[in-house]
Amino acid sequence: MGRSQETSGKKEIRTKKEKKRKEKEQKRAHKKNEGRKASFEDMIAYVDEFGKISPTSPDPDKKTIVSAESIDLDMARNRSSRDENTEKKGIVTFFNEVKGFGFIRDLESNQKVFVHANNLLEPVKEDNTVIFETARGPKGMAAIKVRLFRE
Repeated sequence: MGRSQETSGKKEIRTKKEKKRKEKEQKRAHKKNEGRKASFEDMIAYVDEFGKISPTSPDPDKKTIVSAESIDLDMARNRSSRDENTEKKGIVTFFNEVKGFGFIRDLESNQKVFVHANNLLEPVKEDNTVIFETARGPKGMAAIKVRLFRE
């Protein structure tokens, strides 16, 4: 089977691909013959006290010892919710009694929180002011222990 249907454009593309393949093969052979292997020292990188990566090791005179207990691993966003009261105040923006779920808008952060009928301590309707706690649900934060707010 010959290439009877081959046009000049196809022929150019084929020759370019073959040329590129040969160049790659030559580069591979050159690297292999050169024999220079990367050492561990060439691959290692150091991080300084400011978090910047550098190829040189840090100065041992500037070394400071830090105790593991002094490192705070808490995120700032979560720290405030642990220190404050866990009860939140919000307004029921949507509640479907038939399907048994709805949403509460937190008055402090204006975030919408999912609420399920199983987590209600008393019946609620739309536009009711409620007090609730939050917990992680399967798809995000969910309101639990929801009850009406009475002044």
